Amino acid sequence: MPVPRYQWFKAAVFALLVLNTGVYLASGTLSEGLDSIAWLTLLALFQLETGYGQVLRAGPAVTAVRAIRLVALAVIGAAAAGFLYNGEWLDAANSGLWIAVVVLLEVEVRRPADVAAQRARFTAAAALLYAGLIAVMFVWLARGEWFDAYDAALWLVAFATIEMNLLEAARRAAAGRHTVRTVA
Repeated sequence: MPVPRYQWFKAAVFALLVLNTGVYLASGTLSEGLDSIAWLTLLALFQLETGYGQVLRAGPAVTAVRAIRLVALAVIGAAAAGFLYNGEWLDAANSGLWIAVVVLLEVEVRRPADVAAQRARFTAAAALLYAGLIAVMFVWLARGEWFDAYDAALWLVAFATIEMNLLEAARRAAAGRHTVRTVA
């Protein structure tokens, strides 16, 4: 079980992202506002499934969570199309990279055994995607777009918490397999 301070950290990051969503809704484009709401929804649902997956592993709850995530991803895709339409190439590239991260996360959540068998490939793909996202953040910094860079950094931290949940689940699963082998 994660230490309470870590839970407070995750809550603080989420609260800052809620504030950022408010900023985008109040002063950004329609695409930015929709994108931010959809990402916030996606983050909350990934956190729910990866942090509290024991409760959701079977039945209609996990199906509902995954269906809502799919809808959120469709909204994100629409926002990315809006970025392209408006000539906001950096935002579109950022969305494309994040969509690829979500695809990897979906595979990790739904097929953990397959991911474990191909851990090096998944790690390399994730590292490449996150490196691209960090590069986008630095481009925003270089352009003097401080809020976009700050927002990008915050999202990187938020999704790192999802990765930490997945790594902890994989560690527990491996420990369980090891225990079963020694007992059997």
